[in-house]
Amino acid sequence: MMQDSWRTLGACVVSLGFAATVAAAQREKPAKPPTLRVYFGTYTDAKSKGIYVGQFDLATGRLDSIELAAATTRPSFLAIHPNRRFLYAVGEIGDFQGKKTGAVNAFAIEPSGKLTLLNQQPSGGTGPCHVTVHPIGTCLLVANYSGGTVASLPIRDDGRLGEPASVIQHQGKGPNARRQERPHAHSINLDPAATFVFAPDLGVDKVFIYRVDAVQARLAPNDPAWVEVAPGAGPRHFDFHPNGRFAYVINELDSTVTAMAYDAPSGRLTPLGSVSTLPKDFSGSNTTADVHVHPSGKFLYGSNRGHDSIAILSIHADGTLRALGHESTRGKTPRNFALDPTGRYLLAANQDTSNVAVFRIDAKTGRLALIGEPVEVPRPVCIKMLSK
Repeated sequence: MMQDSWRTLGACVVSLGFAATVAAAQREKPAKPPTLRVYFGTYTDAKSKGIYVGQFDLATGRLDSIELAAATTRPSFLAIHPNRRFLYAVGEIGDFQGKKTGAVNAFAIEPSGKLTLLNQQPSGGTGPCHVTVHPIGTCLLVANYSGGTVASLPIRDDGRLGEPASVIQHQGKGPNARRQERPHAHSINLDPAATFVFAPDLGVDKVFIYRVDAVQARLAPNDPAWVEVAPGAGPRHFDFHPNGRFAYVINELDSTVTAMAYDAPSGRLTPLGSVSTLPKDFSGSNTTADVHVHPSGKFLYGSNRGHDSIAILSIHADGTLRALGHESTRGKTPRNFALDPTGRYLLAANQDTSNVAVFRIDAKTGRLALIGEPVEVPRPVCIKMLSK
């Protein structure tokens, strides 16, 4: 009897040990990558009705379940509040409430992913094309292309926008008589410390530099107040290297990317040189659009409209660039693209073929590999990702 008891006790110990091992293994098992919510700003027309939303599976790279999130007019660029409860969209229009200005729209993000309009405010100029939210969530920044202005608007606790607290008019023109007849502010961006604001202006070949008071939602010119790029280059979008020591501006008119050294205490940018986004044998017309540095800091990507590709460049230790190659976006006019937070995927929005192509990024080479077929999204021009 005693022997049977010990045998039973031993079996229980083994069973408990096995259960503990299984439980430990389950605890150590990597969690399944989450599904992200993806919002698409669009140009509204017969195909598009406003802002769309879809689901993106980080495990497989699958993009699906595309539906209308909010009907609104020409929401060409979006920004998400750091608390993930609000989304802001420009209204790229020339007249708002009887005045010659565009609009900025504030939306609440519902649990379903749909958007509910909170309020609208003037953007401080015509043709708003880019918007950014300060990391502390109290200030929204907007660039107005047609008006050549930048503006700052306060964000209230409930996500609603106040009227512009500051509007600054750019001055000058460039050598391209058709495209640079006056200022055209094309994006507005923060440095990693969220102290300085950088606004590339396509019309005057300058990246303007501002100091930002996020609590008061006000902009003021920095000293130095700008950095110049090559005449006729047409600076458009802008991104920082993860190390905060380098910044990159993509130039729309001459299809180049200019690398710059960044001095964080002063906000000063110093050009290091420019690299073409196009193959040497390409002879067609092209304008660039968007630029992003990979989270690893090893690669930079830029979009070509005309060549209809993503340019892939490597980043050297000194911040300078070297062209690696190109990948077709499987559509026409890739105006905007996005990298997912893990750096494993790139999503490219093809405006004129109404689709979004998903690529897997090779972590060693930076090369792109298409996943499946492009997904239909009406007239996409901006992509923003949000974890659920």
